[in-house]
Amino acid sequence: MFSQWQFYKLIVVLLGLLSIISCGTQKYIQEIPYNFSSETYAEKAGGIQNNVNSQYSNVDDNIEKLSDEELRIKEKYSIIMEVMPKIVTNYKLYSYIDNWIGTPYKKQTLEEKTGVDCSYFIQSLYSDVYGETFQKTPDGIFRSKSLQLFTGRAFLKEGDVLFFRYDKMHPISDVGIYLNNDRILACTSNGLNIYDFNDEYFQLRYVAAGRLKPKN
Repeated sequence: MFSQWQFYKLIVVLLGLLSIISCGTQKYIQEIPYNFSSETYAEKAGGIQNNVNSQYSNVDDNIEKLSDEELRIKEKYSIIMEVMPKIVTNYKLYSYIDNWIGTPYKKQTLEEKTGVDCSYFIQSLYSDVYGETFQKTPDGIFRSKSLQLFTGRAFLKEGDVLFFRYDKMHPISDVGIYLNNDRILACTSNGLNIYDFNDEYFQLRYVAAGRLKPKN
């Protein structure tokens, strides 16, 4: 058992410890770097949020102000041609093409979803999209004075007319259009569609390409 003296001594020691702890706690609290009042913090936090919103939340992902149809065309044909969406910018061209994809081949015919001859289609497309008038035959398009002919495949650009030869009797037998990333619009037994220009079928038959000459 504690003696009365030991009990008083223990009380003194405990009071001393409590005093030390209290002083240390007060000192710790005073040293915490409270740099902002609640009002200042609220103002700063609001500024940070506004800055975040201006950088991320309010970004306009349709800078060109495209219509829903143009956005659909951009997305669809960037996927088909395996290119970045920013590459697809001639919406008039691809919208025109889009209505005819899958139309069966039919000689000397131009009727959407029913039948199409590619030279008839090229003549119509160039008239509506580029404002240029061609004849309706492959040879007639080939001889157009509006086109500058070349053979190099590495120089092909969107809208170039492609000329193909299928038999000796017809040096220029059919036409197509170069699009992007080696994708071309052409008409085969499978109809009017987008094909890979690297396909042997087209490589063996390719003769030349034609590009519209700049208008003075």
